[in-house]
Amino acid sequence: MNDIEAIHDIEALKQLKARYCRLLDAKDWAAWRGLFTDDFASDTRESGGRKIDGADEFIAFVRDALGKPKQVTVHQVHAPELELTSPTTARGIWALEDFVRLAPGLSMHGYGHYHETYEKRGGQWRIRSSTLTRLREDIVTPFFSVYISDWLRQKIIKAAARRAAA
Repeated sequence: MNDIEAIHDIEALKQLKARYCRLLDAKDWAAWRGLFTDDFASDTRESGGRKIDGADEFIAFVRDALGKPKQVTVHQVHAPELELTSPTTARGIWALEDFVRLAPGLSMHGYGHYHETYEKRGGQWRIRSSTLTRLREDIVTPFFSVYISDWLRQKIIKAAARRAAA
């Protein structure tokens, strides 16, 4: 691969992630699905979520969690660290800042990183895997903001697991 091709591929990966954020926040699920390989894997366990295998399963999960038309989400990524590992594979880390309206007057403002792999198929880059790690999450209301520490997050996860098992 020559330098010009490498620069083109790096730019294509940046455009892919920009579309990821825009289409997710616009709730354009059909277009968003086109950004992932069929065998896409999502892992949010480290940030309190779960592992999901398969792009269709992932889209359905996110649509269920964030898909209400009036539920505002804002995802912004910054400072990409992208590495081409072959002519058709790459990996990257993106700094993330996100905002999710949970209910009227109640929102989550988070910070973390996406750790991803990519695959080029048919001349198009797609996201093959994504692991979300969190640095911080704040629950925000018009009156106060509460930092969700790792200790508190683990307590919430355990309580939710007990409730789900009951």
